[in-house]
Amino acid sequence: MKRISELKIKKTIHRPTQSFDKLGNRIYNVFEYDLPYKAEFSGNEKQRIFAKIIDAMPFFLIFFFLFQQPAILSLIFSIPSVILFGAILETLFGTTLGKTILKLKVIDDNGNYPKILKSLWRNFLCLVIFYPVFDDFIPMPPNEILGIEHKETNFTMHMNNKLSKTYIVKESQLSEIKKLLA
Repeated sequence: MKRISELKIKKTIHRPTQSFDKLGNRIYNVFEYDLPYKAEFSGNEKQRIFAKIIDAMPFFLIFFFLFQQPAILSLIFSIPSVILFGAILETLFGTTLGKTILKLKVIDDNGNYPKILKSLWRNFLCLVIFYPVFDDFIPMPPNEILGIEHKETNFTMHMNNKLSKTYIVKESQLSEIKKLLA
């Protein structure tokens, strides 16, 4: 059976040459490449962070209002709850509350929903290796003239998927992935 990590996509590139045909049309060289299939989509870091916040919010509210816990304890108690409950939901449905709202799915390398231990592992790793990436941000003019620059912070959670061999994909990608795996 094929795996997502083994999938290849044919890509045809047309590169212009310095030559022209008799009608004056430019002649192009055609190159074909077998590139690895990219299951990830751009901008998924922010969507994944929002999904985690949405997942944590009901637990936070339950601990805060129902169990009358202080806000910091409610936040601390909601983290393992999100990890455990998220692993169960990802195993059963491939999604959590936050991922459902953002139309995201979790699949393993075979295109199936992850098993419970793999899902627990990826959710735990999400907590452990959630770290900020600092980039220099130099704004466009007129601030460039003033020399104003600052650090821009982006968060990354890709390592948990790499270590657990899972993918976060859009729901619309699932049919394409299933066709490529068949």
